[in-house]
Amino acid sequence: MIAKFRGQNLTFGIVQDLGAAIVTGTYSAEKPFPIEAELCKHYGASRSVLREAVKMLTAKGLLRARPRQGTWVEPEESWSLLDPDVLRWILERKFSLPLLAEFTEMRLAVEPLAAQLAAARATPNEKAAIKVAIDRMYAAERGDDDPLTTDINFHVAILKASGNRFYLQLRELIDTALRFSIRRTNQYKGVRLASVADHKVVADAILAGDPAGAEAAMRYLIQEALDLLSRGEEVEAKVAAS
Repeated sequence: MIAKFRGQNLTFGIVQDLGAAIVTGTYSAEKPFPIEAELCKHYGASRSVLREAVKMLTAKGLLRARPRQGTWVEPEESWSLLDPDVLRWILERKFSLPLLAEFTEMRLAVEPLAAQLAAARATPNEKAAIKVAIDRMYAAERGDDDPLTTDINFHVAILKASGNRFYLQLRELIDTALRFSIRRTNQYKGVRLASVADHKVVADAILAGDPAGAEAAMRYLIQEALDLLSRGEEVEAKVAAS
């Protein structure tokens, strides 16, 4: 097991491995979490390394540990879905369209207002970053850049330009979820990559200092993604029922 994490921090590797195992049900209320000595042997890790990993998973809401009482897996409702690692483990290991749709609903509550605030508050440097993000999306459309990365960079640039420190804290979470969402929505829409023209409408409104226009354009983008995911849920439900 040591070889599996060669070249990376052992604590980080254990957290990733155990986190993915928990969200996929390898360990649960019905399948007890292994004792410390067993995990130390399995990973070739010291007790201090293993305890640090357990502490990190506890902070993410996946585990509950008590001295001399052992460690238990917490129910899913206790998991920190706002933690990028937890969201990624779930979407990678047991993909859920309903969960992705719920996350998109949260984006609908955040990103249109972030665009509105960016139109009112963005500094010259932040506006320049948004323009660069759109230029890179056009480059991706020509095949000269990565479509997924450039799309994500655009949304993150707007969160930064909002001037809201809480929105900025969501950047890693947005990044994580978009890596799954964009592929799905493009697939359901039947396109290779997102509409750069629609994104440019948002950018143009921000650069022009038009808060209402920026809010409406971003709301259109997120609502379209949510509608596509909802349709995807309906299609998959029909396939499962047939």
